Amino acid sequence: MKEVTVTAATVDEAVQSALQQLGVSKNRVEIVVLDEGKKGLFGIFGHKPAVVKAILKKDPIEEAELFLKKVIQQMGVNAATIEKQQHGKQVTFMITGEQVGLLIGKHGQTLSSLQLLTQLVANRYAEEYVSIVVDAENYRERREKTLIQLAQKLAEKAVKTGKEVKLEPLPAHERKIIHSALANHKKVVTYSVGVEPHRYIVVSPSAQ
Repeated sequence: MKEVTVTAATVDEAVQSALQQLGVSKNRVEIVVLDEGKKGLFGIFGHKPAVVKAILKKDPIEEAELFLKKVIQQMGVNAATIEKQQHGKQVTFMITGEQVGLLIGKHGQTLSSLQLLTQLVANRYAEEYVSIVVDAENYRERREKTLIQLAQKLAEKAVKTGKEVKLEPLPAHERKIIHSALANHKKVVTYSVGVEPHRYIVVSPSAQ
């Protein structure tokens, strides 16, 4: 953790000097006033300078990226590259390279676990909530398209057979994609059944 101790005529001057030395804004540091100083008689006799310590806070996004890189290496994926994209309070880490399939896992479960852990690390250091998305080779976009296509096929099957169609258990964010894809379908309704992690969607012909 980087820190500097600065002595100046006043606390404000010491703080400004510390920020200049660290090259950051005030919201990036923790200020500890070691001595408030003393003006002294007529501003001369008995004068005592102020002393402050400025401690550079860890950047939540940098810490999240370092954590993600370390976990990926520990999983045996050494040739991966991480590209960071930030839009306001949402940050996406896009992973590319060889063996990224190991990071995705069945139905993206490993990827979702990586995302959850990385988000926990980021928000450990963040003053305001940061949303983290971890993706690999555009898996999430491809998976969403696949789920939307699956939803339409199952809806057609439910309408054609007049019977309910059950999907295999899916994580919550993927169930949401299915529900959204069929939300405006006039001939079927969808609902979820079961308890996590075995909760699944049922596509049922509409009563209308």
